[in-house]
Amino acid sequence: MVSPLTLMRLLRLLRRCGALLLGAALALTPFSLAQAERLKDLVSIQGVRDNPLIGYGLVVGLDGTGDQTMQTPFTTQTLSNMLANLGISINNAGPGGSGGGGASNMQLKNVAAVMVTAKLPAFSRPGEAIDVTVSSLGNAKSLRGGTLLLTPLKGADGQVYALSQGNLAVGGAGASANGSKVQVNQLAAGRIAGGAIVERAVPTMVSQGGTIQLELNEMDYDTTQRIVGAVNRTFGDGTANALDGRTIQLRAPADTAQQVAFMAQLQNLDVKPAQAAAKVILNARTGSIVMNQMVTLQNCAVAHGNLSVVINTQPVVSQPGAFSNGQTVVAQQSQIQMKQDNGALKYITAGANLAEVVKALNALGATPADLMSILQAMKAAGALRAELEII
Repeated sequence: MVSPLTLMRLLRLLRRCGALLLGAALALTPFSLAQAERLKDLVSIQGVRDNPLIGYGLVVGLDGTGDQTMQTPFTTQTLSNMLANLGISINNAGPGGSGGGGASNMQLKNVAAVMVTAKLPAFSRPGEAIDVTVSSLGNAKSLRGGTLLLTPLKGADGQVYALSQGNLAVGGAGASANGSKVQVNQLAAGRIAGGAIVERAVPTMVSQGGTIQLELNEMDYDTTQRIVGAVNRTFGDGTANALDGRTIQLRAPADTAQQVAFMAQLQNLDVKPAQAAAKVILNARTGSIVMNQMVTLQNCAVAHGNLSVVINTQPVVSQPGAFSNGQTVVAQQSQIQMKQDNGALKYITAGANLAEVVKALNALGATPADLMSILQAMKAAGALRAELEII
């Protein structure tokens, strides 16, 4: 027979065990969910995209940092044409007569020719404001404090889709005096938040014949099949159908309002993507090397040595003898040294994870530039189990 005291102790122990199990379950739940990604992060909707816009305009109000008109004649030509459209005629005598050539004698330091670029988002309607980027086209020193004049922004078809105008925000500063110059960040480009007004809408076709197509950001048959399975489990069999390793066709509702609700629920689905392919990225310009966790090495032996050539040139004065009527001559004497570091043969064992791969490569004591050659040689020898990409 169990005493009341023993029974109370047993109940307390069960409560503690239950609390520990609950805490462990709560701790494991975010970890398991963290492996899955939302569908909106894996795919894009076919037909829903941005449209690039471009325009040419003038920035005025600069503090003497504009284009040098003698080297950028198109700035004065543009300003002359704009003033002519406003009813102001410039009658300067110049080699071009009237019009743009007549403005060749103008010395403008507060005006700069610029290119204006923007992105027209999908489903944009006339009257909406979009951001624009303004970049100097000539030799202006700075666009800081300038104002962009009315500039039409055109698409690839030559049609005007937006009108841009406003004050620039340049994220930099600079000063120069007596040949000295100090500059922080880039001063020849700026941005206008909400600086363009949409004037024409671009038709966006999401549903065609009652179907919507999704495109994976990266082609993968395994991930495509997992997305199809997750969609069909949520919305019913036959809702999603894989066309290839990148494209998925969906059977969407016919009503537009139901399509919005359908896509909102669809994009929040959690899908666990397939493991990424093993890849090593080499940046030849900066010497950066990046590899993902799927990269592995096979058993191999590597010998690496550096060859350096040092040339040291020193002036040597040749002084003639007394009463020889000779001249003092300065000659250059060069010394060339060639040094080659010993490249010991090192054995690298197979690495099962990224940490072991990095440890094996660091054991060679090579620089990032040397590692590029080593990784390429490993790939050619079949010891590097990864795709090698040079950017």
